[in-house]
Order: sequence, then structure tokens, then C-alpha cells
Amino acid sequence: MNKGVFTVVLTGGIASGKTAVSDGFRRLGVPVIDTDVIARELVEPGQPALDRITDVFGPAVLDSTGKLDRRKMRQAIFSSPELKARLEALLHPLIAEEVLRRMDHVTAPYCLLVIPLYTESRSYRWVDRVLVVDVGEEQQIERVMSRDHIDREQAEAILNAQASRQERLALADDIIENSGTLNELESKIDALHKKYSSLVG
Repeated sequence: MNKGVFTVVLTGGIASGKTAVSDGFRRLGVPVIDTDVIARELVEPGQPALDRITDVFGPAVLDSTGKLDRRKMRQAIFSSPELKARLEALLHPLIAEEVLRRMDHVTAPYCLLVIPLYTESRSYRWVDRVLVVDVGEEQQIERVMSRDHIDREQAEAILNAQASRQERLALADDIIENSGTLNELESKIDALHKKYSSLVG
């Protein structure tokens, strides 16, 4: 593992604006390693992880082209904590392995490691700082309803299945409050970039 690299975890609840924040850091030249992106790559057709998922969940979780049907997968694990745990036990070690492989190729002074479920995870506790993107729960619900075209009850259920806002904030070294404009968000990212750059000297 390349622990010569100062590592900042970026996390936050659903629809808090993690992508907008990671994109902002990326524009400043900061390497971004996103565990959600890695997870999607690991379950592409032809990847061993997809075969193992099919063995556990059956072919019903594949679409007509042989790709993972994410909606069916979400429905399957949402209704069964046991299936969710089995999927995580299968994928998480593979994701962690790929994170470390990518970190070995980072040459910048620091990198951003995006882990949406960092609060729920017991992994990656070796990171240097935790940055939480935070918005009020009502704003999260409205954004999820708009983005995913679901009703309020479904949006609240998704929020309730995640760690609470208070649990996330308790782990934070830094917080970006993201209820304002994109310009306001960019200025907060700029300030944190300066801070992290000074920390690694």
C-alpha cells in the first residue's frame, strides 16, 4: 500500500452531493479513487465477481444482455439483510484490493478516496482524514425523489437503511455543508484543497 500518499475519505449520505464534490477536487488535479466506480467495474460481464454473484443470487439478477440488473439486485438485498451481507462479503475484499492497487500508482501529494458507506464499513480506518458532505435530511429526501423518480416513502426507507447523519458527522475531520449554490460549493472545495495541500507540505 502506498501510504506515502495522504488519503482523504469522502463520504456522505445519499443525494448529499458526493459526486459534485469529487468532481470539484478532480478538476483541481486531485486523483480520485471511487469505490462505487470500482464496484461497477468488478461486476461487468466477464469479470469473476459477476459469476460469483450469479452463483449466489441466481440468473434472475441478470438482464437480457447478461449484465447485472442493478434494480433487481437492489430489491433483492433491500428486502434481505442476509443477502446484503453475502453480497458485501463477496465484493468488499475485491474492492479493497483494487483500491490499494490504484493507490500504488498515485504520484500526487494526496488523493481522495470516495466511500459512500464509510460510516457503515469497518474497513479503511487507516485513512488520514474523513471529509463528510452534509445536507439536511429533508433536502436529501427531496433530491432522491427527484433524481430516482420515487415516492417519499421509498426515499425515507433508503435514508433509514443508511447510517444516520449524526453517525457520519461524528467521524468527520472536515465537513462540507452542501445546501447552497454550486459556486458556494466550489469555494469550499478550493479552501479544503489548500488545507490538504498545506497538511502534506
